[in-house]
Amino acid sequence: MNLAVQALTRLLQQAAVWVTVDTTQGSVPRDAGAWMAVFADSAVGTIGGGRVEFEALDEARRRLAGAAGAPVLRYPLGPGLGQCCGGVVHLRFEPVQAADAPALRKRLAGHRMPVALFGGGHVGRALVDVLGRLPFAVNWIDSRDEVFPVQVPDNVVCEHSDPVHQAVASLVARTHVLVMSFSHAEDLDIVAQCLRRQRTDGDLGPIGLIGSTTKWATFRHRLQERGFTPSELGQVICPIGLPGIAGKEPEVIAVAVAAQLLQQRVI
Repeated sequence: MNLAVQALTRLLQQAAVWVTVDTTQGSVPRDAGAWMAVFADSAVGTIGGGRVEFEALDEARRRLAGAAGAPVLRYPLGPGLGQCCGGVVHLRFEPVQAADAPALRKRLAGHRMPVALFGGGHVGRALVDVLGRLPFAVNWIDSRDEVFPVQVPDNVVCEHSDPVHQAVASLVARTHVLVMSFSHAEDLDIVAQCLRRQRTDGDLGPIGLIGSTTKWATFRHRLQERGFTPSELGQVICPIGLPGIAGKEPEVIAVAVAAQLLQQRVI
């Protein structure tokens, strides 16, 4: 269960103060949008740790006890708090309860980058495990309905599509696509469908294709035969994964791909 789901589940039973990094100046431990939900006996999430987080916890619990205060407080991270960052964070304190959960869920979902993962094989499963703990909204797609596990992370939705490339049309705008199906023929059709959508709408993110440089050379030739230009083919990343991470184990590939997605993520 990811942190957002933990916090919202707790909120259905117990009131909290939602603490959010509202704005920042200079060097700070977390960017605007970072949050933690503070309950009477615990907290979920983090705004960066250190003294500023302890101060925020105290302030949130003071408000849980009924004290008033301005919605946003300024915290300089210099000598006064003993943190070396030296910047300034402005923290927003929001008393919340069960009725606020739907609005908070919608707000948190807006910070997740959409990813379409085509393929439920070993690498796909390892990648879902990694992305389940990161700020992504994953649409996991395969032509084999039986490949999906019974339980998946809360930010993952499973979709059966046969033929699998038809799912490309329904992807939300700015989706980052990862292609790693069990079949090279399926991979080729998915990439081609993504490039067609890019030609007409131009609204997808990068298109990542698992495989070697040899595989990409073969795919390049076949896609050119289907009428795609060198400029269009330049939108495909193959091999995928952050360069410099060695190893072909599914878990290693998954970490390298997740790291590359984080580089591509626009906050």
